[in-house]
Amino acid sequence: MLFDTPVYFFFLAVIVVAYWQLSWRPQNVMLLAASYFFYGWWDWRFLGLILISTVVDYHCAKYIADSEDPWRRRLLLSISLLLNVTFLGFFKYFNFFTDSFVVLLHSLGINYVPTLVLQIILPPGISFYTFQEIAYMVDVYHRKLPATRSLVDYALFISLFPHLIAGPIQRPDHLLPQVQKPRVFDSEKVFSGVMLILTGLFRKCVIADNCGLLANAAFGGKLGDPNLAVLALGTYAFAWQIYGDFSGYSDIARGSAQLMGFHFMVNFRQPYLATSLQDFWRRWHISLSTWLRDYLYIPLGGNRGGEAKTYRNLMTTMLLGGLWHGANWTFVIWGGIHGGGLAVERLLSRWTGADRKPEPSKQAALFSPKAWMWRVFWFHMVCLAWIFFRAQSIQGAFHVLAGLGHPGWRPELLAAFEFLALFSIPLFLLDLVLEYREEEYPLEKTKPYYQLAYAASLLLLVTLFSANDVNAFLYFQF
Repeated sequence: MLFDTPVYFFFLAVIVVAYWQLSWRPQNVMLLAASYFFYGWWDWRFLGLILISTVVDYHCAKYIADSEDPWRRRLLLSISLLLNVTFLGFFKYFNFFTDSFVVLLHSLGINYVPTLVLQIILPPGISFYTFQEIAYMVDVYHRKLPATRSLVDYALFISLFPHLIAGPIQRPDHLLPQVQKPRVFDSEKVFSGVMLILTGLFRKCVIADNCGLLANAAFGGKLGDPNLAVLALGTYAFAWQIYGDFSGYSDIARGSAQLMGFHFMVNFRQPYLATSLQDFWRRWHISLSTWLRDYLYIPLGGNRGGEAKTYRNLMTTMLLGGLWHGANWTFVIWGGIHGGGLAVERLLSRWTGADRKPEPSKQAALFSPKAWMWRVFWFHMVCLAWIFFRAQSIQGAFHVLAGLGHPGWRPELLAAFEFLALFSIPLFLLDLVLEYREEEYPLEKTKPYYQLAYAASLLLLVTLFSANDVNAFLYFQF
């Protein structure tokens, strides 16, 4: 059930109407049933995984909260973490490690290797809900959060359908208290939810899907052998595709949740306007970057223990963050590029004293030539990493990068660049407006009739310019 299909909006409308007819507890029960129906729509067999991990984590957390025995508490936490990591590792990385092992043996001259003829299908959303389960267990263990005594409440926190498949990753101290108390109908929040959904559809169907046509053509070889122009076209197109795709999904998820009185954290804040790589990660996939910071980087030691350990922790966090995205060495390289970039940036800022200078306001930075110089630089560094993220293999990534040494040009590419400009510049301008006005969607702080006009314009654009080629949300594969 894709967010950009009529069946989803029919499902959402039925759920929202029925939801507001019920009191708080029946609301939770109905939403839980609807969320499992939504998840089972993909493949009902995967419901067993989320049910097992939910029940085990619920009981482990309760016993941890009630116990004062350090050994017992650590054992229960270990059982929960082992179960969740085993599920995630087996279903997401089984094929990756077996294939890598076979390749390693082939490199050693061992060519006849008996392997299991088994392909593991990745359950939808397992990376996202597993991270939520881990965060909940760790927070309860450290007594940052009381364990919930309602299995329905905990199960709903894990499986609430707007965030279930591709996030945003919900933090326990933010979403769980909302599940545990009655929600009040607020027409303004419902209206804002509709506006977020429309904005998300525009980002996904108009921007991402059209840019995806160009990215697929460039990376798929349909535009000829790689040269500098094809490399630039494909990389820029994918940069705007993945941003429009995932920010669009996040907006639709957040808007859907608001229709039912829930608030999800903002997941994107104009990342391509970042003036540093650290700033980029404060703006890009915020629910993941803050999770990695709080549950991986800081437990590893963070910036404690000296500069060398800080750089080690940065690199380890980003390498694992890359591997989280997919079972392919290309994602590890993508994480390594970001980890190395963050380490170098930190080293240079300490040498120059830039880390001690106050940051200008967002509005002031929008008119700063120096800030724009850094935006251009870091955008291209991010784009370099996107090549490995998009490529199907390391060899494929270097095949595309070989275009750097061939500054060729073909007249027909001009139309492709014009097409890219038509569907990327609007999102760039949209981000400039949001950055300057500090809004979640354009005209958020204006009068309702301006917002209605904006909504009508979005509907028209989605109707007229949605790409014909069907593209599923990219982050569904993670």
